[in-house]
Amino acid sequence: MTANLDVNIPNSYCYENVKENCEQCGRLYTWEAAKEGCKLLGEGWQLPTGVGWQRLTMLYGGAAQDSNETRKEAYKNLMNGGASGFNALLGGGRDPGGQYARLDAHGFYWTVTEGDSSTAWFYNFAKGSQALYQQDGGELLRAFSVRCVKNIDSLR
Repeated sequence: MTANLDVNIPNSYCYENVKENCEQCGRLYTWEAAKEGCKLLGEGWQLPTGVGWQRLTMLYGGAAQDSNETRKEAYKNLMNGGASGFNALLGGGRDPGGQYARLDAHGFYWTVTEGDSSTAWFYNFAKGSQALYQQDGGELLRAFSVRCVKNIDSLR
């Protein structure tokens, strides 16, 4: 996908409950809702794995291994208007208590990769450092942005 998911389902939110924020940045989803939202797109659509995000970072970061330079180059190329066409947005997030934060400062994107029973991996486009970071420990009840991927096997 080259746009953030914007499917209105339970446990998905417009930043600060403002419809225009959904129109601009897509909805924010809890982890379970993120997986469900991708499935609703049709056969073969799914939430990307942490490995898939890592490959994307390396591809657009221009290096075979993780480094500060790789994360900065990936950020530049994957951001809205970057060379990749991915067009990441800084949609912020929502904590389990319903507080919104970091609009226009961070773009948090879920992966399907679990950390433990209450967390999952996510990717963080951080405007301040101009870099893309892989992070674990995303509480499953937090709400982040979503990009879905089409499983290549479903096209055969």
